[in-house]
Amino acid sequence: MDNLRISRRALMLAGLGMAVGGCIPTGRPTLTTGFDPKTFDPARDLDPRFRRQQVDFSGPDQAGTIVVNTSERFLYAVEPGGTAMRYGVGVGEEGLSFKGTAKIGRKADWPSWTPTASMIERKPRLAQYAGGVPGGPNNPLGARAMYLYQGGQDTMFRVHGTNEPWTIGTAVSNGCIRLTNDDIIDLYDRTPVGTVVRVI
Repeated sequence: MDNLRISRRALMLAGLGMAVGGCIPTGRPTLTTGFDPKTFDPARDLDPRFRRQQVDFSGPDQAGTIVVNTSERFLYAVEPGGTAMRYGVGVGEEGLSFKGTAKIGRKADWPSWTPTASMIERKPRLAQYAGGVPGGPNNPLGARAMYLYQGGQDTMFRVHGTNEPWTIGTAVSNGCIRLTNDDIIDLYDRTPVGTVVRVI
């Protein structure tokens, strides 16, 4: 396992975007809640802390900014008047998360997904998806995706939905920020291209 983590860090340094472009879980998490993944219903089974809710928000960020606190596992869509819509998120494992400021460079409704060459090299089982996975309920990016850009370049990090809602509140992905499908649809509709995203 230590060798795998070292390998991931080396990939990050050698080519950050290629290492994380897939945004899929690095391993299937074990549910500690006692819920069956096949019947997991976020509206019923998600920890109440991670359900979408309006909260007080103070900080330097202007209304319209998205702030992701990876240690808290929350995304804040900052609103006028000292409030924000808060969403529970799943984040990347240690060493795989994006940190810094970016902008939403583009958005996609039921996006397709293709694993990168480096992901297939690390996980040969992903070779079966080398031709891409069309958008739909079985796609790892879920119902919507918003693509993070810096300086006009795709960082290969995404804010997206998930077909594994029980991973919200955990650090299991290859670096992207994931929300339940209901939450990413809500956030997507609120968020224009060009929105500033600050990940801390």
